Amino acid sequence: MAHVSAPQTVELELPHLKVTALAWGPPDGRLVLCLHGFPDSAWGWRKLAPLLAERGMRVVAPFSRGYAPTGPAPDGDYHIGALMYDALAVHHALGAPADAVLIGHDWGAFTAGALAAYPESPFAEHITMAVPPIGAVARMRGSIGRQLRMLPRQLRNSWYILFFQLPGLPERVLPRVIPTLWRDWGPPGHDTGAELDDALAALPSPAHRRAAVDYYRALVRPSRPGKTYADLHRHCFGMPQGPILHVQGAEDGAMQAEYAAPIGAALPEGSAVVTIPAAGHFLQIERPDEAAAAVLDYLGARTGPR
Repeated sequence: MAHVSAPQTVELELPHLKVTALAWGPPDGRLVLCLHGFPDSAWGWRKLAPLLAERGMRVVAPFSRGYAPTGPAPDGDYHIGALMYDALAVHHALGAPADAVLIGHDWGAFTAGALAAYPESPFAEHITMAVPPIGAVARMRGSIGRQLRMLPRQLRNSWYILFFQLPGLPERVLPRVIPTLWRDWGPPGHDTGAELDDALAALPSPAHRRAAVDYYRALVRPSRPGKTYADLHRHCFGMPQGPILHVQGAEDGAMQAEYAAPIGAALPEGSAVVTIPAAGHFLQIERPDEAAAAVLDYLGARTGPR
């Protein structure tokens, strides 16, 4: 297939939210919905998406609620159930194809893992990157001693989650925190380049920055999602209902790669875990060829050549 050009911009008028997305590949290709995380944007898929599009896939990457040009959520809800609702609404707006693939990175992986646990998920395949399904983390096998040895480092890596619980301050200093996170989470010497600029540009206002921080507040604080999202939210920490692929960077400074192997044993039969050497947290940016190969190999093994 010919080289894939720059992405199209797609405006999706969902019943509850206007969402802007980037799209690569033929409109009639197999839908691959790619969900970004923090601190990132839909542009974080700019290296991986063309590699899938060149295989005939239609890759769509929305800017998540709160990330410009998509606006903050009108209802102010950033629970995982709300993110699941958005992904389902985008899938429906794009024609609701039964063979659609869902790929999520970081917060997008929270969403993809939660939908993998949702019995009525319309996606044929679920793929997580950097953050494995939380239900599998809770059930991972291995010695208690090994898990305890991993815990202090993981808590240190996750300092920002506790910092984000403070009122007001995190959103004010976020433009200074984000470059630090990118540096700490990536492999040594990696040039973050345009993707970091795009991540900062996706949070241009106090309202957008508050939204990004509110994802973490909704995760940690004892709050409940709105009624619209409550049923979906019940599944957010469940075990996947079927096989999934998890892709992990070996040098991830946010989520330790050491969690990947034991998680594989906890996932349903037919699942796969791939660890990419020399990749950090933003593995789809740092090692797009290897990330694309992991996705394509998994999909090929699941469905055969397309």
